This record gives sequence, C-alpha cells and structure tokens, in this order.
Amino acid sequence: MANEGLFGVHGQALSVRSQRMGILASNIANASTPGFKAKDIDFEAALKRIDAPGGSTDRAIGAATKYRVPTQPSMDGNTVELSTEQTAFAENAVAYQTTLAFLNGRISTITRALKGE
Repeated sequence: MANEGLFGVHGQALSVRSQRMGILASNIANASTPGFKAKDIDFEAALKRIDAPGGSTDRAIGAATKYRVPTQPSMDGNTVELSTEQTAFAENAVAYQTTLAFLNGRISTITRALKGE
C-alpha cells in the first residue's frame, strides 16, 4: 500500500499533482483552440486508486482524468474557461509546493539521522 513507504502517500501525491499541473497548463495553452476539450484529474480519486491493491500511478491518473464540463460552452466547441483553469492551476501549484516542502523536510530529517546528528 502507498501509505507504508518511506514517504507515505506524499510521493504519489507529488506525482499526481505534477501530472495535473501539466494537464491544466495544456488547458490554458489551448484556450483559443477550436474544439479543444479541457481535462482535469480528480486528485482524491487518483490517490484512492493508487492506494487500492494493485494500484499503479499511471493507471490511477488515467482513470481519474475526466473532461471538464463548462459552465458556458463556446460556439467553437472549446470547453476551456480560462479563469477556472488559472484558479485550478494556482491551487494545484500551492499544494504541489506544500507537498514538496514536506518531502524535503522528511529527507532532511532522514539525512540528519543517518549522519547521527
């Protein structure tokens, strides 16, 4: 199970957040592309799938990636709502940095313990 590793669920969480950042960046980059369909990763669903017996990160992310339903569909079929994507990207970036800071602290603690400090 993912929670039993040295870093617990945080290693997998960092991976999911990294993949989500890429998807959200792609959504933002394609805001003017006709017919582009915005996607997002359901973070909680992905972590649950990873934590399930036999769960892998790639399969969990694939299963938790869904198309976003726009509140105001555009005439050209593009489902990107720029403000929604920018907000989700910023929130995900903060959560990514928080998870990374936790992991850095954990690595620092382990390094000090190995050095006998």
